Amino acid sequence: MAVFVAQRRVEFANTDMAGIVHFANFYRWMEETEHEYFRTLGLHIMEKREDGTYIGWPRVSASCHFEAPAFHEDILDIHLRVERIGFKSLTFHVEFFRDGKRLAHGRMKTACCICGVEGGGLKSIEIPQAYRELFKEMAEDSSQ
Repeated sequence: MAVFVAQRRVEFANTDMAGIVHFANFYRWMEETEHEYFRTLGLHIMEKREDGTYIGWPRVSASCHFEAPAFHEDILDIHLRVERIGFKSLTFHVEFFRDGKRLAHGRMKTACCICGVEGGGLKSIEIPQAYRELFKEMAEDSSQ
């Protein structure tokens, strides 16, 4: 199974009064890593369509479990894998490492949607085949 790896340096603004990374930053870094992964595939998290709507990927769920703290100036390796390709959704598994030690791990499930439909809502759709083929390369389980 393939893994996409991104790096982040912990900035002072990412820490709390104890000098430890505030937990909310892990969620932000998960999402930023997902966006980087999409860009490596030639995709964007919001793809404009000819009719003016967008294909987007809003969150269905997200979780993160913390095992050890990260601190200011740490360099984090963030590993993202496509855990599952569903009919209308993707599930990513994300792990955070510092010098090979796992600090946290989590999951994000996102739904493929048309954004900007009448009334400003979202409409879930089947993942387009062209997207599905790009994601399959990194998938552990490409079952529907």
